[in-house]
Amino acid sequence: MTAMRRALLLVVLCLWGLSACRREAGGFSAQPADRLTPVARRETPSPETFPAKPTPVYPTPKFPTCQPDPAPALDLSVYSYRPIRPISSREGGATSLRQLAELRRFYVGVSTAPHFLDNREYAGLLAAQFNMLAAENAMKWEVVHPEPVRYDFSQGDALVAFARANGMAVYGHALAWDLQQPGWLTGGEYSREEWIQILCRHIKTVVGHYRGHIYAWDVVNEAFQNNGALRNTLWLRKIGPEYIAMAFQWAREADPQALLIYNEFFAEGLNQKSQAVYSLVQGMLRQGIPVDGVGLQMHVWLWGPPTRQELTANMRRLAELGLVVHITEMDVRTQYAKDSPAEELAVQAEIYRQAFSACLETPNCNVFVAWGLTDRYSWIPEYTGQPDAPLLFDRQGKPKPAFDALLDLLSRSP
Repeated sequence: MTAMRRALLLVVLCLWGLSACRREAGGFSAQPADRLTPVARRETPSPETFPAKPTPVYPTPKFPTCQPDPAPALDLSVYSYRPIRPISSREGGATSLRQLAELRRFYVGVSTAPHFLDNREYAGLLAAQFNMLAAENAMKWEVVHPEPVRYDFSQGDALVAFARANGMAVYGHALAWDLQQPGWLTGGEYSREEWIQILCRHIKTVVGHYRGHIYAWDVVNEAFQNNGALRNTLWLRKIGPEYIAMAFQWAREADPQALLIYNEFFAEGLNQKSQAVYSLVQGMLRQGIPVDGVGLQMHVWLWGPPTRQELTANMRRLAELGLVVHITEMDVRTQYAKDSPAEELAVQAEIYRQAFSACLETPNCNVFVAWGLTDRYSWIPEYTGQPDAPLLFDRQGKPKPAFDALLDLLSRSP
């Protein structure tokens, strides 16, 4: 085949809409995106400017809109949290994880709940070692919108107040999801137009309530099955697949400054689900839908986590779209492992190290969140019915080898 005919064939394939067609140094390539060559490691990570997002090639859809519901205003004056004096991570004046991260303009965080903050040791550890907190449950539907015409922002407001008192950023979670929904929603009987208004008003009310106080929102959470097909969620059944784009549009209208994130699990490496996520955000960008990035949850086990090469390659192809990438919910389960406790902790630390290293070396990744502060407060034992130790600190709040691995990476990074 002549070079001219090969070029014409590739152009035709790309016009057919193959998402794997992307521009490289030598022209267009039709290499499947799930067989990307791993990107070589950057020797010197830098906070360079992200690539500009592509200019939309399709008209932005005109979605229905709404006005937010009447709801209480944010009033942080009712909370009495005071700044917690920074402490070192070790005796002898060693620098904390937080201090090292801030030198790099990087966010390290954990998920939490307001009632944990009443524990002085817990609150002190949180504020000393992390500069971001994520709302584990406090901003979900069943908490903030328990009845059709009633909102309760008290738990989320407490987290924002604590964060503000201690100079921390807040990660909002999650606006459109299929779990932890109130009964009036899951049992509701409404027309499609009414469902659209329910979702629109909820997003605009919640995002508007916290406008200017949230660094990033998980706008849509876990919309895909592992095979890349859309999950049969409430919102898919009641509205259709366009609920995803609608949610992002409404969130942007409510807060023009917060980063808007699509969040997913088991999509960290290169597989059917991560390809579906890539195609989703690529398509939304083409339509002018305001998506800013992808959250990779990183709920993993001691065996079979994605390799750093796959994780880095996935992050970099999203960077080529002009998107940020965040590690949003990391934990590493130890249950069912057959090694000694010391060996398990060593393997766990290496998995944390590899994921953290991938984020540090990829310019579009500047957020790393673990899903809980200490093993005592992990969601996993209650969910599985088995004891576990998946986080950076043990049940007594003592740092584990996984924490030391993160501290070591930041200490040695330029």
